[in-house]
Amino acid sequence: MTPGPVPDLGPDPFVRLSAVTKRFGAEAPALDAIDGTIAGGRITGLVGPDGAGKTTLIRLMTGLMLPDEGTVDVLGYDTRRNPAAIQAAIGYMPQRFGLYEDLSVQENLDLYADLRGLPKAERARTFGELLDFTDLHRFTTRLAGKLSGGMKQKLGLACALLRKPRLLLLDEPGVGVDPISRRDLWKMVENLTAEGIGVVWSTAYLEEAEACDHVFLLNQGRLLFSGPPHEMTDRVEDRVYRLSGIDGRRREQLARLLDEEGVVDGVIQGEAIRLVMKPGLSPPSPAKDGDKATSHAVVAAPRFEDAFVDMLGGGPGGRSKLAETQKTFTAEGGKPVIEARGLTKRFGDFTAADNITFDIPRGQIFGLLGPNGAGKSTTFKMLCGLLKPTAGEGRVAGFDLRRDAAEARNRLGYMAQKFSLYGDLSVIQNLNFFAGVYGLSRLAKRERIELMTQIFEFRSIHDMSAKDLPLGLKQRLALACAVLHEPEVLFLDEPTSGVDPITRREFWTHINGLVEKGVTVLVTTHFMDEAEYCDRISLIYRGRSIALGSPDEMKARVASKDIPDPTMEDAFIALVENSEANEAA
Repeated sequence: MTPGPVPDLGPDPFVRLSAVTKRFGAEAPALDAIDGTIAGGRITGLVGPDGAGKTTLIRLMTGLMLPDEGTVDVLGYDTRRNPAAIQAAIGYMPQRFGLYEDLSVQENLDLYADLRGLPKAERARTFGELLDFTDLHRFTTRLAGKLSGGMKQKLGLACALLRKPRLLLLDEPGVGVDPISRRDLWKMVENLTAEGIGVVWSTAYLEEAEACDHVFLLNQGRLLFSGPPHEMTDRVEDRVYRLSGIDGRRREQLARLLDEEGVVDGVIQGEAIRLVMKPGLSPPSPAKDGDKATSHAVVAAPRFEDAFVDMLGGGPGGRSKLAETQKTFTAEGGKPVIEARGLTKRFGDFTAADNITFDIPRGQIFGLLGPNGAGKSTTFKMLCGLLKPTAGEGRVAGFDLRRDAAEARNRLGYMAQKFSLYGDLSVIQNLNFFAGVYGLSRLAKRERIELMTQIFEFRSIHDMSAKDLPLGLKQRLALACAVLHEPEVLFLDEPTSGVDPITRREFWTHINGLVEKGVTVLVTTHFMDEAEYCDRISLIYRGRSIALGSPDEMKARVASKDIPDPTMEDAFIALVENSEANEAA
């Protein structure tokens, strides 16, 4: 798409926020005296944890909601006095998919063209430009509900652009989208800003925040930082370290290091550990082999996420109360706990998964990575016993999924990609329901539910409907339900999609702790930094496994003179592109 010229508003900002406050009931303000300006021709990021106020601020900019105090001026209009003029001049893509899943791509475009009052004479040209812009030409007859996550977001963006906006508001457009589709979305948006359009991009992906021209960092309704991302990243310069040559299990070492004095944050990075330290302090050494330390630390380039976690007071620490209560599973003769042998699934003449083969030993994390629609979830569901393979076989905890699917399912805990709990049931009702599904005795049921309530701090929200919980709490509840019966295998399908980095660290602290107790984990994720926690990864593309190995092995495969130290995202994109090139040759 090639947007037309945007009217010149001169030096005035596109959005002016003056002491903006918004409350919902008697709780603390969702937004508390926010000041700031948003300019045209650049991407402004709204960054912050769940419940920080990002969505509320975007809705105030649309004029769909009014501030309790202060003023919001958008494109020269006050939202209180002239919301209709604002809504006619902006594009808005809400956080939850706002399209109609039982309509096709073209039918959604037609509907939104009607809603936006796009003249009939302009539709053919506009639709053609948008379909070119989003590369959706081939999918105009496909139902929106059948699109991959990345394609849904592209369609949502197309609908927001039907009338060329001066200001485009995007509420977490990258949630659930693979790195290649996210990169495509960024290119589209950057093309728009080159034409002078102002873009507000709300995100929980901090690598996205790093790519913005300007960021607002919100937490609990307060504005903690406003400025270019590099100004925030510079705050942790020379405080970030990479520890390599770790002796022993990385997860155990990370848990210990996170509880050391002066450690602000820490994550696993392949075979190394990345630490953020308090000012003036050097990193502690991991546990030693006898009297000899086997690791060494080097200063690493800081990332926006390092500064973000530092500003919020640090991560959750290395202790997992959940793992401390978990029974220990021991390896039995070195047999793999999860096995896939030539797993294949066809739907008619379409092959969703083709000859997928791997095995996972006891106490390891195995990652399934790939673009949206590549076949990850199909493979995942076959190994869960939720989908019968067309060919091949899968085994979980020694049980064949064709013959003994029920027995296999009793050994595993499952956390689905889309929130799998019952929204109309309360927190305590969901816990009771899943305890019953897993066949816990009355005593075990009472003890396990009480334990989950204490570990995840559910007491105050026991009677709250699951659908009304913030996303971070929903994910905690989903994990609690998945581990009620102390499974020896955990299947996690994009478990932290859309949640903020602090909540993600808490989640992985629990997972790392469970793995140390011998639990085996199969995970899909679009967060490439989470892929670093995996012992091994299978990269799936167009239904086939195109790479299998550790994160460091994947990165080494794509290292070059131009990219001597590739990230997991670099490896992901390069391996997919190499596969495409090989197929075309």
